[in-house]
Amino acid sequence: MAGADGMAMLRDAVRMGASVVGGCPDLDPDPTGYVEAVLGLAAEHGCAVDLHTDGGDPARLARLAAAAGGLRPGVTIGPCGGLGRLPSDVAARTAEQLAAAGVTVVCLPQGDCGGAGHGARAGAAHAGVADGGAVPVRLLRAAGVRVAAGSGALRDMANPVGRGDPLEAAYLLASRQGLRPEEAYGAVSSAARAAMGLAEVRVEAGFPAELLAVRGDTLAGALSLAYSRVVVHRGRVVARTSAVREYCDSAAAVALDLPRQGRGKGGGVVS
Repeated sequence: MAGADGMAMLRDAVRMGASVVGGCPDLDPDPTGYVEAVLGLAAEHGCAVDLHTDGGDPARLARLAAAAGGLRPGVTIGPCGGLGRLPSDVAARTAEQLAAAGVTVVCLPQGDCGGAGHGARAGAAHAGVADGGAVPVRLLRAAGVRVAAGSGALRDMANPVGRGDPLEAAYLLASRQGLRPEEAYGAVSSAARAAMGLAEVRVEAGFPAELLAVRGDTLAGALSLAYSRVVVHRGRVVARTSAVREYCDSAAAVALDLPRQGRGKGGGVVS
């Protein structure tokens, strides 16, 4: 009864054309009832579901997985930092349940805005805990869960220096979570598009011209030094970032043939 007005507003939004429903069940007095209400409405209208949750309650996630099984177009949850504070066997069992239900997990490598404080992370850093507060992406992937990565905190209280850069998210997955560069990049590209219900993209004729061109000799090199890039949206260049690094006119720079800074008339280096 307490949520009747909110539920009525949600129904109105769906009737007006909203295609995704969701919210933050962790903040509701009845998280399970919240999830059941949202999933029920999504099933009734064929909407996708996006739920913001810490994921630290395995029983609640099990109930969510049971209710979400077979729901189309699908259910996405995140950032799920609480999964990393669960005992490894519990986290593994939960991952299997999410995989069986086809639930996608979106993690936030640049900052967990799920509300897990430093104290919770420190208290979880002991034997038998999956990953001390970081989403156990390798465990989820091993169970068959589709894992995407995003950037939830953009210069806010959770991450005051958040940049919203997907390549940085991929870099952190590779450097901190041990994913291969191809797996890390897939989490912010193909897996992210799939989670949002967007069409697959390949660099081939007939596919959507939604492309990112990055300067680099390999994918690993691109993730390591992804400063210069070109963004193509619907076949048009919509953003271009160029970074130039120059070195002082030293013997080492000359020997290595590195790009060097110009010199002014007085012999000082021009920045």
